[in-house]
Amino acid sequence: MIEEFAKDNLHGRLRRDRRALLWKLDGLSEYDARRPLTATGTNLLGLVKHVATVEARYFGEVFDRPSPEPLCRWQDSDGSDQWASEDETRDQIIGFYRRTWEHSDATIDELALDAPGHVPWWPERSPNTNLFAVLVHVLGETNRHAGHADILREGLDGRTGMRPEHEGRTDAEARAAHWARIEQAARSAAPLTAQA
Repeated sequence: MIEEFAKDNLHGRLRRDRRALLWKLDGLSEYDARRPLTATGTNLLGLVKHVATVEARYFGEVFDRPSPEPLCRWQDSDGSDQWASEDETRDQIIGFYRRTWEHSDATIDELALDAPGHVPWWPERSPNTNLFAVLVHVLGETNRHAGHADILREGLDGRTGMRPEHEGRTDAEARAAHWARIEQAARSAAPLTAQA
């Protein structure tokens, strides 16, 4: 009973966080969805492509259930799993992610939590694992990158929140006052830490 609860709970959270990641693309221009927003080139559509590729590999190859989709080479030196080329459309990448969900969901639904898997790209630890460990790992990866997407989207247009129903109207004046209060606290603390 606890195994079924754990599986359903983790799988439900993964489904929720997948949708949250995709929501970060809503309403953005093609340029804003793709453009590099950090010094390392992190971008919103690239995060979706990367998470889709990670999920396809973990719930595919690891359990000898390869993705029916062609995948880019694992962590190519050009980071091609983390950005969209001019030949790739947003719809193609989102479609790939959604089809990956279907394949991953089938793996999760059909296997027991203790079903064995093998992760050949885990050289620093035992490459042998199970569905439970992979589900936790992929959920962590999805959460991590959804958090990146939260920050990137906030920087683009101020939109925040995990899902549309959590997004409130932005009060620019209140937000600026909050930012100023935090900035003042940081400036005030700086001389104290320099004395220590």
